[in-house]
Amino acid sequence: MAKKGTPLGIDIGGSGIKGAPVDLKKGELAGKRLRIDTPLPATPDAVAEVVDEIVDHFADVTGDSPIGVTIPAVVIRGTVLSAANIDPTWIDTDAEALIKEHTGRAVTVLNDADAAGLAELYYGAAKGVKGLVILTTLGTGIGSALIHDGRLVPNSELGHLEIDGYDAEDRAASSRKDIESLSWDEYVERLQVYYDTIEKLFSPDLIVVGGGISKDGDEFIPKLKARCPIVAAQLRNQAGIIGAAHLAVDLA
Repeated sequence: MAKKGTPLGIDIGGSGIKGAPVDLKKGELAGKRLRIDTPLPATPDAVAEVVDEIVDHFADVTGDSPIGVTIPAVVIRGTVLSAANIDPTWIDTDAEALIKEHTGRAVTVLNDADAAGLAELYYGAAKGVKGLVILTTLGTGIGSALIHDGRLVPNSELGHLEIDGYDAEDRAASSRKDIESLSWDEYVERLQVYYDTIEKLFSPDLIVVGGGISKDGDEFIPKLKARCPIVAAQLRNQAGIIGAAHLAVDLA
């Protein structure tokens, strides 16, 4: 007999793969998160083995519930189509089929920023907001999620907008602040150019700033100027896990 349980969200990142069961009524983790270093090289099979390890770790809690998995790439119907911040061998990989083969479980795979956007839509800063919400995740690169009147428009990839001859994330990702030892004011100058471009192109009703650096939002978000409100993401680093689990259940 099938054993129902709590849905599982797994967030594949460049340095770590994180997973936890999710309480979808509360929009929060239902247990302590497990993090395992991302293997090097992060080939599809190597990553899928780590995902399987996380699935096994939570098996008693999750039963045969669906699994949501995020990946930092364009994902269309379960197939990975880009590899800006992951191993290039992922391109054209049917990630859903691969992970299902390793885990034996129903799997939904989606872009990591889209997962964060869904979490903020249902439980966080974008909940109940009418019109266009743009979430950006500032990290190794810049991910983005477009949400219009409560519906996700997937795979927006606004970190790759060309601004002043550069890929936007090559200037404004939070990793650049660390690599170039930028002060908060210097980093805000770069972010201002980026968000000015976002506003000029999309005229959003709300901009949500996520990614690990959002925990320091008080250091830089109030210094940004925009026509629309700019706020920190509420779910921070849990957003990908929560959003992935939500979509997996929604599509099950």
